[in-house]
Amino acid sequence: MGSELADAMGRMQAALGRLETALGRFMDSEARQTDIEVELGVMQDDRARLATELESATLRLAQVEAVSTHVGQRIGSAIAAVQQVLSAAQPGGETAARDLSGRT
Repeated sequence: MGSELADAMGRMQAALGRLETALGRFMDSEARQTDIEVELGVMQDDRARLATELESATLRLAQVEAVSTHVGQRIGSAIAAVQQVLSAAQPGGETAARDLSGRT
């Protein structure tokens, strides 16, 4: 009976060893899963922040384009006004103003 008990204890020790190994692998797997979930959360936060920044930059670009168009129109008006003044002030009229602006 002593050898049967020793055999049973040996099998039990082996089974406990396998159980501990399996439990260790499971715990490692759970830790990796937690790490992945944390990393995913960080990536989702980054994505949301970048989406907000992109939206803000797009809005700012639209504003800059609108201001640029307005400034271009005002510069065009100023050039026309200067050409009118020059053509009125110089003999030869409009031809002299066009020569100064580089346009024919």
